[in-house]
Amino acid sequence: MRCGKTRTLDAMSQAASQAWAFYRDVAKTRVIWTICDEAGYPAPKTSSGQRAQPFWSSLSRVEKIIKTVPAYAGFKPVEIAWDEFCSKWVPELRQDGLLVGVNWSGKRAVGYDIDPQSLKRNVEAVIASPQ
Repeated sequence: MRCGKTRTLDAMSQAASQAWAFYRDVAKTRVIWTICDEAGYPAPKTSSGQRAQPFWSSLSRVEKIIKTVPAYAGFKPVEIAWDEFCSKWVPELRQDGLLVGVNWSGKRAVGYDIDPQSLKRNVEAVIASPQ
């Protein structure tokens, strides 16, 4: 029999796996993806009550979310060069007090959320030491 803590750890393991895939993919392609619609970029509240803007490491991940998550059905993919993300987006996300949602997935588009500066540091570490 599994208890709630085990399920939480399973969810955390999946989120950690998604985060690692994100760092590896972005380090390789030097591209990051988000979504927008006529109202702008989404930044829903997370389970902790803080807002996070979702980003993905590939166009295919973005397209899957747009196709399968009703809340994002009207959104369009937005490609951002890694250098632009670091120089423009990270400071603005931090100024706005937003976390970065990393490769959100599933029916509700949820996953790992991280401080923008930490995300930048993690991807840059993978770039510096490719696996």
